[in-house]
Amino acid sequence: MSLRKKLAEFGFESNDDYDYALRCLFEAHLPHLRCLNIVGSSGRRKTALANALGHALEYPHLLYHDFTSAEPPPPPIVLSEDATTAGALEAPLTAFERGISEACAYSEGERTLLILDQLQAADFHDHIRLYHFVQTCEWTSPQGTGVANPQHLLLVLISEEPLYHSLAKVSFRIHADASRGYLDYRPEDFGLDGSAGEFMAALGAVFAAVGCSPTASEYTRILADVHQRVRTEEQLRQSLFGWMENLDRTALHAPPLQPLVAAAAQAINRYLGIEEIEIGS
Repeated sequence: MSLRKKLAEFGFESNDDYDYALRCLFEAHLPHLRCLNIVGSSGRRKTALANALGHALEYPHLLYHDFTSAEPPPPPIVLSEDATTAGALEAPLTAFERGISEACAYSEGERTLLILDQLQAADFHDHIRLYHFVQTCEWTSPQGTGVANPQHLLLVLISEEPLYHSLAKVSFRIHADASRGYLDYRPEDFGLDGSAGEFMAALGAVFAAVGCSPTASEYTRILADVHQRVRTEEQLRQSLFGWMENLDRTALHAPPLQPLVAAAAQAINRYLGIEEIEIGS
């Protein structure tokens, strides 16, 4: 099964094929931990891609930390009679530190993926510590030093702002966008005969002009509307906007696009055998 289909099974559908990009990352000879920087428009699409990758690539351990999540309250401190003051009042690890420590421990024996999300909210000191960890594979915390296995651990870095320069330089970057890649759909891909070719080509012209292409499942829903409901230009616009996650409504209604929408609606009616009747004055 292709990586694109596997990602779709785990909740991330895209026209882009990330197989080559991952080959670049995993086959590169790197002197540091492998880092994957997922970029894209704001929202949780980047997070969805990271989680889907972890499942699609069958990582036994998938860890996640969001820097915008509030830290849980520290556990109560109980002083025993023989406990030293310094040891008893030692600060607990943050969720970020625990995530790195667990990733190090798991990576000793099995493949591990650690997602660090919303890095723009992290303290700059944590960016520096993270870069040092990537370079040395060692993580030092109040509870000791952990060592990551570079053959097993993959870091996925997600930020709504550009990464700290040093982290960006050691990362391979991919873009999480469902519609940027363009798929040349054909009638046989959806069990249709050659008579569907005209209206599908007309729809393709609309997608090319608007700069957005539906994913396979989105196109399947659009085709269902075409066969059962779409008869007018406005109905076609509503179906396209309703099913395509990244379609910009302003672009869809822009005047230069309207002749293409009209041509697509007419091609659909011809395909369905609906005759246009012009009423003279």
